[in-house]
Amino acid sequence: MLRIWIAFDNVKHGAAKLLVRETDGVTAIEYGLIAGAIAVAIIGTVVALGSDIKNMFTAVGNALNSTAGGAAN
Repeated sequence: MLRIWIAFDNVKHGAAKLLVRETDGVTAIEYGLIAGAIAVAIIGTVVALGSDIKNMFTAVGNALNSTAGGAAN
């Protein structure tokens, strides 16, 4: 009976070791993938909206120049 108990106890501890794993490396990889996805999204947005943003700042700059030039005269 004692042999059966010891064998069962060894199997139980072996199964517990299989279920409990190191997850630090996996978490770091997941954070790296998330950071990469965010970087791709930012780059894609800047590329897609780059000319629109440039045109907006050009229009604002021209409006400020015309207002400042009109007030100085």
